[in-house]
Amino acid sequence: MWETILKDFVYLWAVIDPIGSIPVFIAVTAGTSKAVQRQIAYRAIITAGLVLILFIVGGQVLLDGLEIPLSAFQIAGGLVLFLFALTMIFGESKPEAEIEESAKIDAHQSKAIFPLAIPSIASPGAMMAVVLLTDNHRLDIGQQMIATLTMFAVLLITLCFLLLAGPIQRVIGDSGASVVSRIGGLILASVAVDSVLSGIKLYFNL
Repeated sequence: MWETILKDFVYLWAVIDPIGSIPVFIAVTAGTSKAVQRQIAYRAIITAGLVLILFIVGGQVLLDGLEIPLSAFQIAGGLVLFLFALTMIFGESKPEAEIEESAKIDAHQSKAIFPLAIPSIASPGAMMAVVLLTDNHRLDIGQQMIATLTMFAVLLITLCFLLLAGPIQRVIGDSGASVVSRIGGLILASVAVDSVLSGIKLYFNL
């Protein structure tokens, strides 16, 4: 059981990337007061949590309605996660790419929602991950609850990182956050390959 929890935690840590969200948070809260920064952090985490819960509750229902086997979604999700991981490793790191996006946002849009909550925290990879980790056909309700609580634990850690963004940024710097993001991409690539292989095995009943 603890091995499964640890695996889920590492998986969700890689796709949510709490440390990689710190430079994004600093960029979108530049020039604001401490109180406003706290409000943005809480709003971003709550929004990301609601989005991921929506995928946990409705993601597989949608797949079943379209008669798409979870094994096919697992393979597709693994491929997308792998491509996402490659961009984290070889392309612009997650902080660099999302800070660039934040600079393009209209002043009337809420930066707590975009790019902080989506796609920095509730990334496409995280949305796919929570569906795969709460598979109704493979897991009982207890296992699904544990996976969901693990997701909330990662989000809680992300919130703590955002609230402590200033001191953490001074310690690791932009380059440190970039390195952590690339290491997360390597972990995510491994998880993605395992997802594809597991999906193939399940689809062909190997």
